[in-house]
Amino acid sequence: MLSFALGIGNQNTQGDWLDIYYPAPLFQPDDSLVNAARKALDAPDGKAAISFLPEHCSDLAAALKDAGHAEQAELAESLANSTRPLVAMFLDSDEPPESAPEVYLKLHLLSHRLVKPHDLDLTGMFGLLRNVAWTNEGPIDVEELAARRLQAKLEGRNLSVDCIDKFPKMADYVVPQGVRIGDTARVRLGAYLGEGTTVMHEGFVNFNAGTEGPGMVEGRISAGVMIGKGSDLGGGCSTMGTLSGGGNIVIRVGEGCLIGANAGIGIPLGDRCTVEAGLYITAGAKVAVLDEQGQEVKVVAARELAGQSDMLLRRNSTNGRIECLTNKSAIALNEALHAHN
Repeated sequence: MLSFALGIGNQNTQGDWLDIYYPAPLFQPDDSLVNAARKALDAPDGKAAISFLPEHCSDLAAALKDAGHAEQAELAESLANSTRPLVAMFLDSDEPPESAPEVYLKLHLLSHRLVKPHDLDLTGMFGLLRNVAWTNEGPIDVEELAARRLQAKLEGRNLSVDCIDKFPKMADYVVPQGVRIGDTARVRLGAYLGEGTTVMHEGFVNFNAGTEGPGMVEGRISAGVMIGKGSDLGGGCSTMGTLSGGGNIVIRVGEGCLIGANAGIGIPLGDRCTVEAGLYITAGAKVAVLDEQGQEVKVVAARELAGQSDMLLRRNSTNGRIECLTNKSAIALNEALHAHN
């Protein structure tokens, strides 16, 4: 079994899921727990999203307790007080998601650090999520927003819309241990933030992306991008994800790297690399590779440098060309960069 979780959510007037909150999702749970939950909820084998009522919670809690899983039993007991729709998600294997409860479970698994970006299949997820107005009264279907706003005004309440998006902010569902986030609206559910990560007010972390930690994020981490330990992203810098024109290239930044302010990368970096402030390296950019004496070895497309370590990437202030040389804080460039052939 890949995952199991009990959740509470919100639906529109047509019964479509707007969001699901899984307080304690499990990754690779014990068979005894899964079997007990299936029996209590009369769930079929395999993948299933089972809606259930608060009156079912006592039987579910008893079954989980008898199976020796006190924490999940306690959670089931607390759900008996819910006035919102309840769901149990059984996920037997990792395949493209087929429902909103499944998508939300996978996003929770990422933000709970139970899996890392690219470990789960999220193919087709956008088509399963409603466009939602995230408000001070919870998620509201955009198509129902006008009626809800009018109702609020008539009742003397202020309905404030924070944003309109398919994804909520992570901190409303998961707050990982040991992180700092200057503006929680800039970290989406499904982000993976390693312990020791600081996301400053202008930083942004998309779903299925994140940091190993520790590190400082003052730039943008696009969907699919992972930042290694000890790497920092300067103010206004950008990492090009597969949703931003990066094609099928998985962009990753290794350990001990620095991407300067307003710089950006469209290629993966190895360890101990530095990208000069203001320099955006796209895969097709022409880069002059220099040796230890500052002499040109060859000119290559930046994609040929993908994944290399100990690079210092800069723009020559005299002739404007992009250059790659040894990162002075590291030992030497990879031998492949010094080859004269």
